[in-house]
Amino acid sequence: MVCESCGELVDAGSSPTPFAVFGLEPSFALDPALLRARLLELARRVHPDFFGGETARRRELAEQASAQLNAAHQLLADEVRRADWLVTDLGGPRESEERAMPAEFLQEVLEWNEAIEEARESQPGSAERARLDPLGAGLDEERALRMREIAEKLSPLPARRSPALAETRKVLNAVRYLDRARREIRELRLALPSG
Repeated sequence: MVCESCGELVDAGSSPTPFAVFGLEPSFALDPALLRARLLELARRVHPDFFGGETARRRELAEQASAQLNAAHQLLADEVRRADWLVTDLGGPRESEERAMPAEFLQEVLEWNEAIEEARESQPGSAERARLDPLGAGLDEERALRMREIAEKLSPLPARRSPALAETRKVLNAVRYLDRARREIRELRLALPSG
């Protein structure tokens, strides 16, 4: 997007990878502080407001670069989206192609679903609603465990079309389920009367 030596805007093409936008090699492990610093540095160099008096083409390049930078940062800053992108880019299955979750996870899912449904159908202040706090804490721990598993599977990055990518997709599916269940619990907690 920006020439590192002269600072000129460069037409990066219509779809550079999120890593290429930041000048990074693809990797699951990213330092959030470094990513944020690089975002601020690049944003200053490509922000469209700095190109108001320039030609229409340079303003267009600045707008395009700024949009690509923001989209790339949103993806790279989110560890689940970053893992999803890496799995797909390396030739692994997309979420729509592999819907399964790790087998050992399925029994827990049934128990969690039952507890959430009981809480949803119960009255505020009931025993079913009281179980949301420990359930939420357990789901947070499970998510952290699954994210460590993804980090291990993607560090270093597996070879293109490796069977490990399908296994990583299954763990990502589990994380997506956990995120939905955690969101439902938060919504049910918000429905509790203040007291």
